[in-house]
Amino acid sequence: MKKRLKEMEDEAAALREMQAKVEREMGSGQDANAVASQANREEVDSRSIFVGNVDYACTPEEVQQHFQSCGTVNRVTIRTDKYGQPKGYAYVEFLEPEAVQEALLLNESELHGRQLKVTAKRTNIPGMKQFRPRRPNPYMFRGPYMPPYYSPYGYGKFPRFRMPMRYSPYY
Repeated sequence: MKKRLKEMEDEAAALREMQAKVEREMGSGQDANAVASQANREEVDSRSIFVGNVDYACTPEEVQQHFQSCGTVNRVTIRTDKYGQPKGYAYVEFLEPEAVQEALLLNESELHGRQLKVTAKRTNIPGMKQFRPRRPNPYMFRGPYMPPYYSPYGYGKFPRFRMPMRYSPYY
């Protein structure tokens, strides 16, 4: 019996060691991928601009044509809501980072009769958007719960302040 117990303990120790080895390999692989992904994202963002106040009827081709003079446009993304309606801003990605500086000169230029707001795209930092609890509305506080007062005479709800009998319509 003791021999069997010893074998089981040895087998459990070997399994724990193998599991730790696999977790170390997986963890280092994920960290390397995450760092590479973050570096790639930052590199793409350094070649991109944010374009605000874009007309809702504007197409990606028209935005691309507007910024074609700055450099070669790789991609134009016009953000939409869940119903497919444009949100009114776009991202333009160029092939070369120098095009971003030329595109910033087109700030306050007009497209479809609207003045565009052009800024360099910022890189989102993971974990920066943390949960912020909702602030309580100071006008919504009602105090402790007070159940409504019902008349013992069957006339419905009575106000807390009772009128004298001579002015009350219930007497």
